[in-house]
Amino acid sequence: QNRRYVSLLLFYQLLRVPPLQSTMSAPPLAKKPRTSTPGKNDDDGIPVPETTTLDYVNLTSHTDSFGVDPIPVSWGHPDPLVRGPIICTVRHSSQRNAIGAHSGSYCIYTGLAVAAGKLNPDYVPNLKLTRPVFQIGPHKSWSDPKKVASIDPFGHLTTDVYGAYLDKGFDIRPTIAITKAHIDLPETREAVAAGRLIPDGKILMPNGQSIVSKAAIEPVWYLPEIARRFGCTETMLRQSIFRMTNGMYPELITRPDIKIFLPPIGGLTIYIWGDPDTIPDEDIELTCRVHDECNGSDVFGSDICTCRPYLTHAIEECIKTAQRGGCGIVIYFRKEGRSLGEVTKYLVYNTRKRQEGGDSAENYFSCTEQVAGVQDTRFQALMPDPLHFLGVTKIHNFISMSDMKYNAIVSTGIEIVNRVEIPKELVPADAQVEITAKVFHGYNAGKAYQDIDEKELKKTVGREYAY
Repeated sequence: QNRRYVSLLLFYQLLRVPPLQSTMSAPPLAKKPRTSTPGKNDDDGIPVPETTTLDYVNLTSHTDSFGVDPIPVSWGHPDPLVRGPIICTVRHSSQRNAIGAHSGSYCIYTGLAVAAGKLNPDYVPNLKLTRPVFQIGPHKSWSDPKKVASIDPFGHLTTDVYGAYLDKGFDIRPTIAITKAHIDLPETREAVAAGRLIPDGKILMPNGQSIVSKAAIEPVWYLPEIARRFGCTETMLRQSIFRMTNGMYPELITRPDIKIFLPPIGGLTIYIWGDPDTIPDEDIELTCRVHDECNGSDVFGSDICTCRPYLTHAIEECIKTAQRGGCGIVIYFRKEGRSLGEVTKYLVYNTRKRQEGGDSAENYFSCTEQVAGVQDTRFQALMPDPLHFLGVTKIHNFISMSDMKYNAIVSTGIEIVNRVEIPKELVPADAQVEITAKVFHGYNAGKAYQDIDEKELKKTVGREYAY
């Protein structure tokens, strides 16, 4: 290893570029330990920020290296100042207390912007006017890691609770943004025209637009609890992620002291119809759908699945609930193709359509396993966290047939009263394969799908490709 490193140093000297920082050595001795500055000392409990300016590439850091002093994080503490801010920006490498980068999968585009000379890597965002437009929390669930461990419950309060850190020079980024919007869907306009929805000028406008409050959330994982939920050790979790990302995050291995990870995956969006303040009140009706992204159906209307019809049906039910004085929630996860990705999903489509006997409900799940090696990688262990972030303890109407989602939610202490299946008339023709297979294999059928048996499973076949 030492010979390889010497060779690497000689190689970079020949290229006349700064050498890579070896993972076997400490950071350069030029780096100074944290010191206090007159007038900006630690009397307020906030350390002095160290701004990192690198003229070399540091492959990784180590727990006991000189100058490494991450800001402490006490995950689950109800006081955000005691809990500590999540610092995962490039300006404070020695004080950074999270592995990964902000913006999830979009963090690569930040690197591209810097490489293209379009973004100054030292730029610090102006957050003055970014505060949430409505309040969420704090809730008791925020201090329970078993309920909130995949998002930072204080991620929307950066300027409020960590303002003193910002004033002192720390670069701390929000991981949650909260705003309001008007939603304009053709299905909602059709529901108005058909008389199923009645505009009230408050929740639903005469033109068919509905008024929503919404929150965008980036994933922030507390690794010890994530490991517990998946039934493995934290070490195994770290090693598995490191291995299956081809060593993308070496600090998962070299920094066991850092327990926070911002993974390069899609986040989620919460849409709320009605008053968000009513959500924790178990006596006020709450309608909810947890929906996983399906670009082909949700955006472009592909009829091979029930995703968009179920989503728009849920929105209609949320609007009705809000008009009755309750609240409606849709949580939209970026978990395309059951978190296997859209390329894998399309490969599965081709396998389904080309298999002997055609696209059959009987072989619906086996086709996914044949291509991906597994039926589903969404795993629902982390899914209930945004519900607990909102303070949900009771859902009166759960717009879902998934037992995986139902079981994950109720196992965390949230009560579900009614489960609402998708109306039969909303299931597209080519999606009969999906709905038949799912109901036969255990999805909650409700009254609408009780006639699905093995005979129905074997005879249900989807449309063939017109080659």
